[in-house]
Amino acid sequence: MKLYSGPLSLFSRKVEIALAEKGLDCERVMVPFSQAEGYFPKHPDVLAANPKAQVPVLVDGDLTLFDSTIINEYLDEAYPDPPLLPRGPAARARCRLLELTADEVLLPKIVRIMYRTEPDDPDPARQRAREADGERAEAEIDAVYNDLEARLSGKKYFESMFSVADISMFMDILFARRLGGPPLEPHPGLKAWFERLGERPSVAPVVAEIAEADRLLSR
Repeated sequence: MKLYSGPLSLFSRKVEIALAEKGLDCERVMVPFSQAEGYFPKHPDVLAANPKAQVPVLVDGDLTLFDSTIINEYLDEAYPDPPLLPRGPAARARCRLLELTADEVLLPKIVRIMYRTEPDDPDPARQRAREADGERAEAEIDAVYNDLEARLSGKKYFESMFSVADISMFMDILFARRLGGPPLEPHPGLKAWFERLGERPSVAPVVAEIAEADRLLSR
């Protein structure tokens, strides 16, 4: 098995956590990345495998997959122990919906503060505009945190077990924190969940690698 990943690719790291949870051996290929140019030059294997030219790309024998959600669902079906999706159609639907919320509701708000690790815009007016938008995004992120706090409601995980929903939400919040997003202290249940997940053997190395990548690559 081979995974094409990136040092600051949130979606690739989701797959890395799933692979570690399942104890699967996998060769990892880190593609080139810089804050100024992004993922450039594009890795030829990624270009050949993914029409979006993005990591992650997973190769398992004769099968090549892209998109972190599809990859993690494949891993759960092909290598079901331990499971990362709960049993039962209702629980699975809730889990998938929460992962979708992470990817398509929360993450677009976090993207609006990603400029904080990139070089400043040479146009001062544009730089001020994205800083003002970043402040608005922080308020919107905090509103999502309020909803997540209510969903946890004292539970250890968002569902009855550690799942792909936990992985996706953790990675989103990790990126929001590394970008100086809103604090978790007003949301004690979410904060405790985040700290607990950050100590998992599958997650802690990812957190450490991202911190080191920030030290080397981010302003």
